[in-house]
Amino acid sequence: MPRLARLDPPGVIHHVIIRGIESRKIFRDNKDRNDMLDRLSVLLPTTNTSCYAWALLSNHAHFLFRSGDQGISNLMRRLLTGYAIMFNRRHKRHGQLFQNRYKSIICQEDIYLKELVRYIHLNPLRAKIVQDINGLNRYKYSGHSVLMGKKNCDWQDIKYVLSNFGKSILKGKQNYSSYVKEGLDQGRRPGLVGGGLVRSLGGWSEIRKLRLKGQDRTKGDERILGDGDFVMDVLSKANERIDRRYKLKSLGYTIESLEQRVLELYQIEKEALYSKSRQKARAEARSVFCYWAVRELGLEGTRMAKRLNMSQPGVAYAVKKGEKIVKTNNFQMVE
Repeated sequence: MPRLARLDPPGVIHHVIIRGIESRKIFRDNKDRNDMLDRLSVLLPTTNTSCYAWALLSNHAHFLFRSGDQGISNLMRRLLTGYAIMFNRRHKRHGQLFQNRYKSIICQEDIYLKELVRYIHLNPLRAKIVQDINGLNRYKYSGHSVLMGKKNCDWQDIKYVLSNFGKSILKGKQNYSSYVKEGLDQGRRPGLVGGGLVRSLGGWSEIRKLRLKGQDRTKGDERILGDGDFVMDVLSKANERIDRRYKLKSLGYTIESLEQRVLELYQIEKEALYSKSRQKARAEARSVFCYWAVRELGLEGTRMAKRLNMSQPGVAYAVKKGEKIVKTNNFQMVE
């Protein structure tokens, strides 16, 4: 059965899982783990991605991210490619390091955020890397020790996570600690590593009960963890973006026609658009160009960076700025 296309809208919660090929180790020592953390410290701010939970084990790792402006795929491609190259070089090996592509499950925040933070942070204990909750509190390769104040990590958003457990940082930390302890006997909880209504409604036995009652007209999708309305909303927005991109391409919209539209809007020459000038009209034109190209036509940020001779972080910033300009001025890409 062919795998489903990845869903990657910006600004949503993703439970991301990476595994070693054939269950082999992707972290052989702490140098490997530190390399992964160093890469995250650079890439998360660069891609405007928030991290709420994480755990590095031996043959796999879990993360809870809120995707930035360009979705989660840009972050994961750069993270895993760079890490695999360095890992192979360090350990004098060749070939694929990770099992297929990473797994990413979009999660309904109000229902699953707290549960997923706990589930991810209990992984080292379930894997017997640490022996008890005290060992978990000190384990430096998991976000749990950061939330407990035992380790510093600038790129982990501890304030947001703890705000879900209490009105103050201290109260949030106390309630979070109690919440984690309550989950010690819950086991692996497979329902949190795959999405859709089958899991959200309590498994196939509950689905069968609903079918018997004639209440099975809900939407499930293995790429999403949430209730029926949330699943439908995510799928609807994803389809809207895909449909619009196909429509634009069918109407003949290309990067060249988009370029011409921006030049007309700002009444500038092509050379001005591609210059590095910070003059307001030229800078705004580049931002609008990047926003429409990446968000509307679905072009990769790397392609725009090469075309405009900009850095990838520069394109990401321009996309964000261009979105504000377009909305403020009510600019229309299609006349």
